[in-house]
Amino acid sequence: MQTTLKSTVVFTGTGLHTGQAVRLEIHPASAEYGIWFRRKDVEGVDPLIPARWDRVSNTDLNTRISNDDGVSVSTIEHLMAALSGCGILNALIEIDGPEVPLLDGSSAPFVQGILARGVRKLDMPVRAIRVLRPVHVRDGAAMATLMPSDELRIDFEIDFADRAIGHQEKGLAMANGAFVHELCNSRTFCRQADIDAMRARGLIAGGSVTSAVVVDGDKVVTPGGMRHADEPVRHKMLDALGDLSLAGAPILGRYVGLRAGHGITNKLLRALFADPTAFEMVECDAAMTARLPGAGLGRADGANLAA
Repeated sequence: MQTTLKSTVVFTGTGLHTGQAVRLEIHPASAEYGIWFRRKDVEGVDPLIPARWDRVSNTDLNTRISNDDGVSVSTIEHLMAALSGCGILNALIEIDGPEVPLLDGSSAPFVQGILARGVRKLDMPVRAIRVLRPVHVRDGAAMATLMPSDELRIDFEIDFADRAIGHQEKGLAMANGAFVHELCNSRTFCRQADIDAMRARGLIAGGSVTSAVVVDGDKVVTPGGMRHADEPVRHKMLDALGDLSLAGAPILGRYVGLRAGHGITNKLLRALFADPTAFEMVECDAAMTARLPGAGLGRADGANLAA
């Protein structure tokens, strides 16, 4: 069955790129509502933005969505990954600024808050997007593919010159709470050499070495080091799940990313939906629903993550 939260959950923090303090509230919603953002700080324009692939307006270092009035919300990927990974299909997200708070640079705080409130089942079956044949996009050395599978699986490979990251690859099916247990606490990462350049562009005003994994050659600058030896590739998988959730329904398919980022994943969704022969909408039976991200999770999973 479709899902929402049992009650509202609130987060406060600072945007990574704007450095602006923000309050974000995730409210329960009815079946078939989907995921929508509402900007509480704007007047005289439409404040509502659907969290959907065709509303993505920028993919430079984050994912931004916008409506026809130019109202936008940026850096939504970690929150969207948390909602998808917890199995939340319907919610209204109210926010009083232009950017989702970074928190610790991962999805873990969002996951903990969502699961602490609990997931409520709604009286409506889940419809999923089943991939029927491979769809592929490429941009230079970066590429991504969606191919048929009876569950959502993410396979990712990265290769960085910095020896602290180097070559990493990982693959996981997103069933059985895999996102929460394996990926959600993996933080965004960057190279020390890139920080000054990004700040010169007016970006990462709210970032710090405590909210990201910062590497410099063979060293990890962030105090405490990495949470996982392969934290960077895990975070790329987290981002991919968040960006794939903008499909508007769960995906039954295998995603393969090589040096892929937000832009490539959005191009992949656009290519998928541009070809009606590449997918179909299916009503999930109990067995299919049990394979979706978030199925079977409960409050204890969030509490154990916090520990």
